[in-house]
Amino acid sequence: MTKYRIAKEAEGTYPWVHDLLKELEQDHLIEGTSVRNYKELISRWQWWRLEPETREYMLRKPLSVFGKLDLPYALTTYQAENLVQNYLFPSRIDFYIKRSDLAKWHDALRGEGLVGKGNTRALITDEHVFYNASERGGFRIVSMPQLIMDLLAEGGVCAEAAEMLIEKESKGK
Repeated sequence: MTKYRIAKEAEGTYPWVHDLLKELEQDHLIEGTSVRNYKELISRWQWWRLEPETREYMLRKPLSVFGKLDLPYALTTYQAENLVQNYLFPSRIDFYIKRSDLAKWHDALRGEGLVGKGNTRALITDEHVFYNASERGGFRIVSMPQLIMDLLAEGGVCAEAAEMLIEKESKGK
């Protein structure tokens, strides 16, 4: 991918992207636009990560909601990791939604269960988090770098799962 294309995909300016990539290249994390040190690049990205706003719900069958709605979403943390490498027990369903879809999601989730601390957490963000999302087991999941970032932010056993994914991704690069 060219630097210009990266700027366009990131909806940033070319000079900003050029300067950032130059800094990452000087730190030996990338070469041109190719990743050289996946683990360290993920570590750097952690510093830039913005914490999403959240809404929580208690649902009987949380995964059944996704088949009923025609709204964009992407699973992350426990459930997404379980679909990717089957290490974590999916004790909570975390998924990203667009801020503009919050009212629709809230109405749908409220109709399926209760509002408040529970087994399902909607992460409200902009649409950049959907970049390079994929499908696994009939569900949309975030990109591998986003999943790793979210697992690291969650900590504990999620960080262990993230390290396993980093190892796999590093070998694949």
